[in-house]
Amino acid sequence: MKTARRLALAVLLVAAGLSLGATWLSPASYRTQFREAPNAPPSRQHLLGTDAMARDRFSRLLYGTRISLSLAPAAAAISTFLAVLLGGLSGYLGGAWMRVGMAITDLFLSLPWIFLLITVRALLPLNVSPLTSVIITFLILGMLGWAGSARVLCAASQSLRTSAFVLQARASGLHGVRLFVFHVLPNLKPVLLAQFWISIPVFILSEANLSILGLGVAEPLPSWGSLLRELEGLLSFQQEPWKLAPLLLLVMVVTSFQLVLSNEETAA
Repeated sequence: MKTARRLALAVLLVAAGLSLGATWLSPASYRTQFREAPNAPPSRQHLLGTDAMARDRFSRLLYGTRISLSLAPAAAAISTFLAVLLGGLSGYLGGAWMRVGMAITDLFLSLPWIFLLITVRALLPLNVSPLTSVIITFLILGMLGWAGSARVLCAASQSLRTSAFVLQARASGLHGVRLFVFHVLPNLKPVLLAQFWISIPVFILSEANLSILGLGVAEPLPSWGSLLRELEGLLSFQQEPWKLAPLLLLVMVVTSFQLVLSNEETAA
């Protein structure tokens, strides 16, 4: 298991390095068009060929990796923050606050999350700038993906309400939000970090689903989802195997996250 975890960490580090170094590693900008060579096969100039718009696929894969790997952690941070507010705080307050908080959480959990995500995004304007589409995707993923983490944080926070250090802090005169922030929240840190890391691969796949449907990151900005849309016109795996590069990278990164997380849970 240690070997699998090391390989998974290596894959994640390589993917992060490629995304951070996209500006220097890519032979051209993600939107540069080589009009004389549309749908070109791989060559020395274009390692993964060009797409139908005559843009270098390797460059777009590097920039798409940067966007997807930066979007997912940002969305995970938003969802974890909301989970703390709705789940952790309601579990700490208990009583009617917890019942209301968990009722809202159960409502979100009862809805098909991916369909809710698609519905909300489809209600928003589609003809937005690429930067605006990235911000919208960030916010939607984060604001709709908090429910599962909220229930976990509620249970963890509730178990801390009657702990010795919380009772001692109350006896010392510390109450309300200050008690939650300075005593309960630091002890929720392991659970918070676990929920944050678990959310990242979920949001990577969610962003890919949105972009495949044309509801995610807008052109000309690339993401893994928008790059996977090219597979719709794939002739065959044998004739055009280079088009599978985004899919293989997506599978490797998501699998690596799962291996790292599963090994950490086993070690714990």
